[in-house]
Amino acid sequence: MTIDEKVYQQLQRLPHSLQEELLDFVQFLLMKAERREKQEWFSLSLSSALRDMDDEPALYDLADIKVIFA
Repeated sequence: MTIDEKVYQQLQRLPHSLQEELLDFVQFLLMKAERREKQEWFSLSLSSALRDMDDEPALYDLADIKVIFA
């Protein structure tokens, strides 16, 4: 028996109000998983964009500063 079948069998035993609560919880878990996946993609994208940045030569240094605010 697959996990889907086991969940479905147990779901059928619950009262309707608890089935609705379970549906809300499943939707919450899906939203949480989507958010986690987006965060992982964001981290990967950012790390890819910044990769090898330390190896690039500096474009400016302190000698290029024209005005200093104290």
